[in-house]
Amino acid sequence: MSKTKVRNIGIPNVEPPERVCEDSHCPFHGNLSVRGGVREGTVTSVKMHGTITFQQDYLSLIKKYARYERRRSKKHAHLPPCIDVSVGDTVKTAECRPISKTVSCVVVGVTKKKEE
Repeated sequence: MSKTKVRNIGIPNVEPPERVCEDSHCPFHGNLSVRGGVREGTVTSVKMHGTITFQQDYLSLIKKYARYERRRSKKHAHLPPCIDVSVGDTVKTAECRPISKTVSCVVVGVTKKKEE
């Protein structure tokens, strides 16, 4: 059995996954570097191969009425095979170089949704 190399990606409060993968786009086991922003969102779809869709909720100020309105946006993120995600989970994603036309971030952490 060979030694497995796990990189420190430099984001505080993010632990590497326990499983090991051979994905070159994995920030922990491959050679993909992360940079810039860290986002959180709720997973809405896991149907694409190696990619998830997550939703970000945010508030937008309406100056005329001095009030806020709720808005949301959907984004795509690469999902390494060493991380398990299902719909409804909260994911932490980090910005990286463009992997495809719509994917420019990668999943680095997951918080499972509570079962009722």
